[in-house]
Amino acid sequence: MGAATARLAARNGYAVSLVSLEAERVSAEALVRDITESGGSASFIPADVSSESDVVDAYRTAARCHGPPTGVLHAAGIFVGDMVRDLNFAAISKLIAVNVTGLMICCREAARLMSTKSGGKGGSIVNVSSMAATIGGRPGHSVYAASKGAVDVFSRGFAKEVAREGIRVNTVRPGAVASAMTAGLKADPQLRKAVEDSIPMGRIGRPREIADIAIWLMSPASSLVTGAHIDAGGGGFNVAGSI
Repeated sequence: MGAATARLAARNGYAVSLVSLEAERVSAEALVRDITESGGSASFIPADVSSESDVVDAYRTAARCHGPPTGVLHAAGIFVGDMVRDLNFAAISKLIAVNVTGLMICCREAARLMSTKSGGKGGSIVNVSSMAATIGGRPGHSVYAASKGAVDVFSRGFAKEVAREGIRVNTVRPGAVASAMTAGLKADPQLRKAVEDSIPMGRIGRPREIADIAIWLMSPASSLVTGAHIDAGGGGFNVAGSI
């Protein structure tokens, strides 16, 4: 979803800063090449969003490369898929550090650069949540769902704080989308069918569909939209076909 949004943003004239783990350098730099060879502007900034210093440095580097941001997508996230009785403390702590604390610190740094009260141009922040936040997740996904519920609540409150500083804050809540996080669906046709049967539209989403929403939320076309949650899950969750 992050890569699809980066490609679409570049096509819409944005200079793009790709912030990702150092371990993702090869794929990130390949994406940078694709964007620049197509006439766009992009750079890769290695960072771990669970590290405050990494986040601060990443935003400073992005501002030096391309100027203060006017559109930001926070899509970094990890997954814990265990039933509550099997939960591991370290795994929960890491998930919260990435999905919640890291996102909050990213928002802090974005707001400091964007705010019209501190000389910024304002802009739009899009936080990636999940339809899991609306139902508590599928069985075994409660911790992940809880982290996305925190994203929703934080984003709505944050939107109110910065509304008069020229900053809009919204979330997009994907359902099941073809990505690295859902790679198991590609490997297991029966599981994929079960998941798709639980979705009213009968299919999982495509990354470009989420990118389209993110770019719309960054555009003047959504100028009155802030503190909103945009559901993109094919109609939600059909209990009769759930797994």
